[in-house]
Amino acid sequence: MFQRLKRNRNTLPGPHVVFLRERSIAMLKNDLILKNPLRLIGKDEKQALAEGDFGAILATPGIGKTSFLVQLALDSLLRGKNVLHISLDQPVRKVCLWYEEVFNNIAARYRLKNTAELWEEILPHRFIMTFNVEGFGVPRLEERLNDLTEQGIFFPQVVLIDGLPFDQRVRETLAELKLLAREQHFPVWFAVRMTGDEPLNPEGVPEALSHVADLFDVMVGLQANGRQIEVNILKGPQKGQALSLVLDPATLLIKNRE
Repeated sequence: MFQRLKRNRNTLPGPHVVFLRERSIAMLKNDLILKNPLRLIGKDEKQALAEGDFGAILATPGIGKTSFLVQLALDSLLRGKNVLHISLDQPVRKVCLWYEEVFNNIAARYRLKNTAELWEEILPHRFIMTFNVEGFGVPRLEERLNDLTEQGIFFPQVVLIDGLPFDQRVRETLAELKLLAREQHFPVWFAVRMTGDEPLNPEGVPEALSHVADLFDVMVGLQANGRQIEVNILKGPQKGQALSLVLDPATLLIKNRE
């Protein structure tokens, strides 16, 4: 009798341990989602962009636009969405390092435990794709997307593009990409490099982007102001409202203004 009970007792913890682990990770993800200040820039607390929408992060080099983009990606990953990160100016390894650094900084800020398990859970929902700037085009992107989806490898629900030159020729590419985003039901975020001395048009958008501003639903500007990096909504539902968001100059993490 004693031996039979002992065997039963040894076999019981398995499912319970798995359940507690999953519950712990779910609670951790939910806690991070609720703490994320990014909830303040979107149409609602669940998403900053709707399917088919375009969003842009505008900043001069070194201010934090790639970090901001990665934080947008991590927020989507925590919500269980598949994120496709397209880089036109950095190799896959460099992009991976960005994600690891930002994730570790978030873990350190909130003194998180079990981060390795959380990282392992969200990582399969991320796919990194690289192109040379000269070789990037919507037809080629669509071809590679079809390869992924037809083979059941990856189905993107959020797309991020870093390194696309926003010159006078970019409108045709963006218009084609807008159609693709609507057809495949995903929003697209862009990191847009600015020079810092662009005048603003009457709508408050840099003149250099006036020729494509109508294609964007949300534009977020990052601007250094003394020892702070301010987050300003240049276009979108929250435009005109005083956001209490800044980037921590040490970690480039988004936080509430103190």
